[in-house]
Amino acid sequence: MSDPALLILYGSQTGTAQDTAQRIARQAKRRKLQVRTMPLDDYNVATLISESTVIFVCATTGQGDPPDNMRIFWRFIFKKSLPAGSLCQLDCAVLGLGDSSYPKFNFVAKKLQKRLQQLGASMLLPIGLADDQHELGSDAVIDPWLVAFWQKFYSLHPSLKALPSLREDEQLPPSYTFHFLDNASDVTWQTNPAEQTPPSSSSPYLAKLLSNIRVTDVSHFQDVRLFEFDIADSNIEYTAGDVVMMRPCNAFDDVQQFCQLLSLDPESMFTLRPTDSTPVPTRLVHPCTVRHLVETFLDIAAVPRRSFFDLLLTFATNELEREKLLEFSSAAGQDDLHAYCNRPRRTALEVLADFPHTTAEIKVDYLLDLFPEIQPRSFSIASSLKALPNRLQILVAVVTYKTNMYKPRKGLCSNWLASLDPNKAYVPLWVKKGTLKFPKDKDTPVIMVGPGTGVAPFRSAIQERTAEGTTGNVLFFGCRSQSKDFYFRAEWEEKIKARQLTLFTAFSRDQEDKVYVQHRISENAEILMDLITNKNAFFYIAGNAKDMPSAVRDALKGVFQQKGTVSAEDAEKMVIAMEQSGRLQSETWS
Repeated sequence: MSDPALLILYGSQTGTAQDTAQRIARQAKRRKLQVRTMPLDDYNVATLISESTVIFVCATTGQGDPPDNMRIFWRFIFKKSLPAGSLCQLDCAVLGLGDSSYPKFNFVAKKLQKRLQQLGASMLLPIGLADDQHELGSDAVIDPWLVAFWQKFYSLHPSLKALPSLREDEQLPPSYTFHFLDNASDVTWQTNPAEQTPPSSSSPYLAKLLSNIRVTDVSHFQDVRLFEFDIADSNIEYTAGDVVMMRPCNAFDDVQQFCQLLSLDPESMFTLRPTDSTPVPTRLVHPCTVRHLVETFLDIAAVPRRSFFDLLLTFATNELEREKLLEFSSAAGQDDLHAYCNRPRRTALEVLADFPHTTAEIKVDYLLDLFPEIQPRSFSIASSLKALPNRLQILVAVVTYKTNMYKPRKGLCSNWLASLDPNKAYVPLWVKKGTLKFPKDKDTPVIMVGPGTGVAPFRSAIQERTAEGTTGNVLFFGCRSQSKDFYFRAEWEEKIKARQLTLFTAFSRDQEDKVYVQHRISENAEILMDLITNKNAFFYIAGNAKDMPSAVRDALKGVFQQKGTVSAEDAEKMVIAMEQSGRLQSETWS
């Protein structure tokens, strides 16, 4: 019997599940095992019946949805026509990566495990449910889960334990080799031909930035911008609730510092060659300059994951730096790593500067192993094509905050967008369906709760619905101050005059007692009860996931108790029934 090959399949939206899958693959390679790693949608799922051992690493997105790169697999695996025992030869394990601040915590991993068992697969160990909200992050679950996995794996294949293993500080071969060229020239984004089908992640549309306007008062602590893009000739179509995706670029100064730290010439040109079956990233132009690679691809401004320190350790020769990296790479050192890196939000670039001797030893071939790819960011579209043809708008809070680091922390995408000069800048973007679905029946009222930038998808919906002649639009908007961050005030006032909108506002800091949107919901219980029970209204929530969504949900239950004279238990059932029927929807972010 041949040695079992390990297959690691992942569904990843922001890169965390991919990073975890690659970490497991490195552990397997150090154990001299045959291993393959790929996104679920790159795998021919029909061959799953012939695999021996598979690890599934899955994130959960939106409101319990699978990541984009496992949706084809997801549809296939839940086909009712699949025979009950079709995976009876398969040994597998499921590791879920989630965030317990969301209601459907690790929903995809839980549902996948249940389905695999229905199809006859044998589970090697209980499902791992990693939680980003844990004090030590996902690793608090991943570390012991992996220890248990390898113990189980070797108990089934004891002969493999005799294979010599590489130490954790020994280097594995890089995924790619760099081949530098003699003549370098500028590399730029290639524009999309006008006749191309709708833009996508692999082929974004270069949209001209038309405006970049601050919409908060200059005295307000938060800088919020309204961006408008020209999407004429793009073949982009969108409706209310859809989101626009874009990948930001690293700041010029960060790119320069990175190249100086690693003694790289930013204008030098190279091609990449894979060392194994890993394909060359399609997003990189070939040949490519170092500047283009660092500016548009390598995520040097992110807070590095533990895998970054694992790999950095393999370059360390300086005794002091090596000792600290050994500590950060160990299970026992995770408290210290979080204190050094995660809590102050230290970036990968800043870590390199803190470990100058090790940084000087980094071989260029390992750059794509060391730094993950910049992930696309999603923004709720804040406009409607029916009101603004050939235009797309987004409402973005420019993220800047202080930690105990000397320099303020900055959100990569929001600060990149804020730095762009209208009519000179072009932004590669594409559109995808969002989680919010608005009723097709124009007579159905909608109740929308969108404090802060959570109002963005509702502006899109209100523009779209009023353009269609729909008047049953109720908006609960909340912000700090009527004079400082009341987004789209003039637009709302026009629609109120035209009897197209009913608006309830909560300005939390304009009086001694703080008032939030949930208070306005409770105050208007009679109106809401009539809309929901007599007019079949849909109810939507959008905004920060921290406290607001649950507070609004509780206020809605209070409406049912107060005006429907039902018990707390029955009110909860009414809310759940609305969710299940699609009449209560939410889109939240942390």
